[in-house]
Amino acid sequence: MEVTKDMLIGEILNKDQTVAAILMASGMHCVGCPASQGESLEEAALVHGLDCDELVSKINEYLAAKKSE
Repeated sequence: MEVTKDMLIGEILNKDQTVAAILMASGMHCVGCPASQGESLEEAALVHGLDCDELVSKINEYLAAKKSE
């Protein structure tokens, strides 16, 4: 799976719940909130003042490393 900034938080977490740790470490402590499930990664990053492209890269690097294990 490759994450894009237009994917919903809920969609990402449904595919791999371990991504929640990256989101929380980045400052998105509300990933368990029902409202966040319907937000895109880009919308959530904007609300939290994060660089969405940097976050997408970090998540995709994590998923690629996890897949190669």
